[in-house]
Parts: sequence; C-alpha cells; structure tokens
Amino acid sequence: MKNNFKIANTNLLKSKLFVTILFLSMITLMSGCGIYSFKDAVIPDNIKTVKIGFVENKARYVNPQLAPLLTDKLQQKIINQTKLTRTNSDDAHYQIFATITNYDPTQTVGISAQQATANRLTVTVHVVLKKTLENKELEFDVSRNFDFSANLSLSQAEGQLMEDIIRNITDDIFNQIFSNW
Repeated sequence: MKNNFKIANTNLLKSKLFVTILFLSMITLMSGCGIYSFKDAVIPDNIKTVKIGFVENKARYVNPQLAPLLTDKLQQKIINQTKLTRTNSDDAHYQIFATITNYDPTQTVGISAQQATANRLTVTVHVVLKKTLENKELEFDVSRNFDFSANLSLSQAEGQLMEDIIRNITDDIFNQIFSNW
C-alpha cells in the first residue's frame, strides 16, 4: 500500500514538473521571436504609438451613452494591455477609428406558449485601422447580439446590457486588431 502511494505521488510530481518545464519553454520561445506579445496582444517591435479616435454613432437609433463609453473602454484596454503610447498625432503608427453603424432592437426572437419571451439588440461597429508604417488600411465590422426579456422596455434592457455591450464589443475590436483573429 505504501509503495502504491509513493508511486502515485512520484508520478504526480513528475507531471507537475513536466507542465512547469513546458510552460517555461513556451515563454522562452515566445520572447525571442521579434514580435512583442503582452496579455494576448501581438504587436510588431516597430509599432510604438497609437491614435484612438472618438467612436462616432451613425446608427439609425442612437443611444447617447454608447459612443463615449465605448471610446473610453477601447482607449483603456489598448493602453492597459499593450506597450503602445497613445498620441493624437496623425503620424501615429496605428490609427483606430470606429463608427457605430447599427443599434437595432428586434422583437420576438424567443417564443413560448405563443408569447414573446425574448427580444434581441444587435450592435454593429465598423472599424478602420490605419497602419502608417506599412501604408495599409484595414476595415472590418464587429457585430454582437444581446438578448433580453420581452417583458423589458428597450431602455430597461439597455440599463441591464450596457456593461456587456461595451465589454464584448471592445474585446472583439481589440482581438481583431491585436490578436490576429
């Protein structure tokens, strides 16, 4: 019985040691490849500055809180999770501009006993990324659906969903730009 315990304990220690060595090896390999990686952001070494424009709201229905909150959260995420220095200069290495193009509540996405149980809010943001050092411009859309109870008005649902909307849209924009998604 003691021998079985010693063997199991030894195998557990070997497994932990293997995982630790594997983890350290991965970190070492990633640090020497010429691309800066920090908190899941992949940024070439020569990129040092970023200009983040104010998010415009050109959706048919305008939630007045969305654009300023999204702008602030995007700025915070980029500054806190990358090595980039924020600037207002037009020669920033990365220039990021975003426009809310769709903010559309749809009724009745869920039905139970012939009653509407859920509605959906679709939020779409169009992003333009200018890479000045490469003289490239990339454009993409980020779109998310947020379901809410059919018993709530749109303004009530917005109060409950706003934090999720801001976090999810910001994460999607960040991942498209910095994580090669």
